[in-house]
Amino acid sequence: MRGRAWMLLALLLATGSLLVWVQPPAVQAALQWRPELAGREPWRAFTAALLHWSPQHLIANLAGCAVVGLLGLAARLTWREALAWLMAWPLTQFGLLIEPGLERFGGLSGVLHAGVAVAVIAMLRMRASHGRERVIGLMIGIGLLVKVAAERPLAGPPLRQWEGWNISIAPLAHLTGVVSGVVCALAVALACALLARAGRSRESCRA
Repeated sequence: MRGRAWMLLALLLATGSLLVWVQPPAVQAALQWRPELAGREPWRAFTAALLHWSPQHLIANLAGCAVVGLLGLAARLTWREALAWLMAWPLTQFGLLIEPGLERFGGLSGVLHAGVAVAVIAMLRMRASHGRERVIGLMIGIGLLVKVAAERPLAGPPLRQWEGWNISIAPLAHLTGVVSGVVCALAVALACALLARAGRSRESCRA
């Protein structure tokens, strides 16, 4: 069933976040993103996304997992899009290296932004549809770009205090998530196209 791999990845992110939430502080400290440890402990690019700083932070991102998961299910995304989202997961955190002042980071928001970006690219590329998916994808994509641009992730301090939040927010993670999602979605699409072309070439040679 289309969308199953995508939904399973969303469930993995949500379940992982819940498991990390109940870990002792010493374990959580070993999972958070630390730019100076990116080379020696690269797994933090995965684990940092599962770490949350407050109940509000966790609940918001669990809700985000549900929304992005259902988006992929409704759009009938394939294992290819799930693979692109999986690839974008660590790249989102590695992208934070452009801001050395961000000394620690945790949270799923960047990876969720990456998932939305992957879904948008997939919906825009749907040739077999009657155009409805493309229009919806375009609208979501425009909204995503406007949101991230309004946050001004490259201006101001890396951590911001936003009204209604009891933690500091790192909007740069939203930008790196979108960029990672777009890059990975296009990379997987290109790889699949090249493999398909190579397969057709081999069949032609055998014929």
